[in-house]
Amino acid sequence: MNITARISQAPMSGYQWLIIALCTFMNCLDGFDVMAVAFTGPSVTEEFGLTGSQFGLLVSIGLVGMAGGSMLLAPFADLIGRRPLILISLTLGTIGMFGAAMAPSVTVMGIFRLVTGVGVGGILASTNVIASEFSNAKNRGLAIGLYTAGYGIGATVASLVAKTMVGGDWRIVFYAGGFGTLLALVVVAVLLPESIAFLEQKRSSGALARINRTLTRMRMKAVTDADLDHAAATRETKRADSGWLKQRIPPTILLWIIFITIMFGFYFVNSWTPTLLVEEGLSEGAAVTAGTAISIGGTVGSVLYGVVARMRTPRVVLIWFSLLAAAMMVVFIVSASTLWLGFGIGVVVGALINGCIAGAYTVGPPLYPANVRSVGMGWALGMGRIGAILSPTIAGMLKDAGASATQLYVGAAVVVAVCALVLVGLRRYDPESSPAAKDALAG
Repeated sequence: MNITARISQAPMSGYQWLIIALCTFMNCLDGFDVMAVAFTGPSVTEEFGLTGSQFGLLVSIGLVGMAGGSMLLAPFADLIGRRPLILISLTLGTIGMFGAAMAPSVTVMGIFRLVTGVGVGGILASTNVIASEFSNAKNRGLAIGLYTAGYGIGATVASLVAKTMVGGDWRIVFYAGGFGTLLALVVVAVLLPESIAFLEQKRSSGALARINRTLTRMRMKAVTDADLDHAAATRETKRADSGWLKQRIPPTILLWIIFITIMFGFYFVNSWTPTLLVEEGLSEGAAVTAGTAISIGGTVGSVLYGVVARMRTPRVVLIWFSLLAAAMMVVFIVSASTLWLGFGIGVVVGALINGCIAGAYTVGPPLYPANVRSVGMGWALGMGRIGAILSPTIAGMLKDAGASATQLYVGAAVVVAVCALVLVGLRRYDPESSPAAKDALAG
């Protein structure tokens, strides 16, 4: 049995949960980064004299950077290691945050927003894989749920910092983000180990000692060179099988569709809800309250998904989350005119759609062997960001064409429901849907 399989079946140690906490901390940077631009938007627009489209471009360029970082930097994690790429990405994020804070013009700020996005994209592609690789089968969904909840925590921190700066200097928000990213860089450099799966694959100089040092901290038995030789021989036998690479293409395409549909729904709900509710007759304050309800539910939903995924196959849990999210999106827009009801259902929508994000992060990594896992997830995340970019754009075009808020929400719900159909087709490729994996989960 290779080390990855041993980790998957053994109980999780406190050290493994510490690694999950570090990954969650780094995912907070994504939430802070995205919402920092949103919360400082009025001040940035006023200082640089931006039009609506110019500010929209400033927001989008960060998402473009994230997509590029996920797709272009992720392959290096499978070449140089997860840990080095995370450190490089954190460095880029630190530079980008401080650069945006000191930008003398919107052009310079846009450049640094792009740099920040590339860094965050690289971080997400690597930390998702690290969190998955250091989790056992039973707790993988919970670990990824906690990791995903970091987005909501970071967004909340960004909102608190921005609120204290109302009427003050918007640049302080980006300085705060810069110092937070720098802190993450220092903490990760000291505490985060290299992925055991990567070390087992590459077997560079000193790999055995590094593996055993990490296994000791995880309270697991050390391995020998003979163990690594046997695991390597098993992997080579599998790779020698005809068409092993071609077999990765169908699940990869299905995973891309899963990420695109979920990210489409997630960014539609989070970006358009307040605006559409105002047009439906609610006051601006009431619309913001409903939007806040979605954010509140989001942090809870990621953890909720993880708890349920401890008892059922993660892929099956994600099917139900996506179907329920689609249904509750329709219920939400129909009932939002009643504030208390809209708030309550908004919490449920936020919980379900964020749970879907956690689910996508959970079902993806097991589809790939360790030597291509980062690039597989990096490209999936990049494709998901394309869905995130398309979502507000398509919604805006349809709105200009006369679509109502209800029609837009129903359309987005249909896109999310498509995810469930794709997940049914993923079953034959999902190793965690096998009888052996189900037995491990039940144990």
